[in-house]
Amino acid sequence: MPELPEVEALAAYLRERAVGHTVQRLEVSSFSALKTYDPPASAVAGMTVRDAGRHGKFLDIGLGDDLHLVVHLARAGWLHYRDSFKSPAPLKPGSGPIALRLRLDDGSGFDLTEAGTQKSLAAYLVRDPAEVPGVARLGPDALAVSEQEFAERIRSRNGQIKGVLTDQEVLAGIGNAYSDEILHVAKMSPFALTAKITDEQMNALYSAMREVETDAVARSVGQKAAELKGEKRAGMRVHARTGLPCPVCGDTVREVSFADKSLQYCATCQTGGKPLADRRLSKLIR
Repeated sequence: MPELPEVEALAAYLRERAVGHTVQRLEVSSFSALKTYDPPASAVAGMTVRDAGRHGKFLDIGLGDDLHLVVHLARAGWLHYRDSFKSPAPLKPGSGPIALRLRLDDGSGFDLTEAGTQKSLAAYLVRDPAEVPGVARLGPDALAVSEQEFAERIRSRNGQIKGVLTDQEVLAGIGNAYSDEILHVAKMSPFALTAKITDEQMNALYSAMREVETDAVARSVGQKAAELKGEKRAGMRVHARTGLPCPVCGDTVREVSFADKSLQYCATCQTGGKPLADRRLSKLIR
């Protein structure tokens, strides 16, 4: 799933490439992907792309004076920028993985696509991003929160730190991948309980969050959209590296699998050398 660094990089790319251009039309291939109906997709024709930004993991494309195309790419969604399209003909409903296409006046534009059969990509055409339910529920942005507020928000939820870090109502922008990286840098078990985190550990966690996210943004911004996924994978220490050596200590990166996702960690760096049991209701090693 694209997280804060990748969405920030996509917004930066759109600011460089698309801002200032006029929208020719917005085409909808997957009607389930566009969650709003007023204003209609046809309303953006002739509008200028004025800005691009993000709210947590939501991409926000400003159109005209008062419209926003807000997109959540979900687990398998992506933005593909095209310098030109093969055909000027509008998309037909159900055009493969393409959910929406936005065409610009110079012949360029982008497709919003989603791989797989579980379609979760969501787009909203709204006058205020706060009209999007997911945006309205977001906590403060992970890169904007102060150390004190970070600690207060983490401690406001009782639970395992992995789950609290990825709760978008607590902090906006951190997902499964970068939470693995943050916890590895902080030398903290993903199952550590928030109620038992010391001030020293919280300071280390905040520093790790800042380090991981700012480094990922720095590596991602400036990359073309097509290169971002590879850049993300190349920068990972433990996430999606099960069975490979930890870059810090050389121990084997381990995994805990759940019904629909998994986490990766280094036992030597994070859990005192003790492997975490790979089942959801295991006794937690902290």
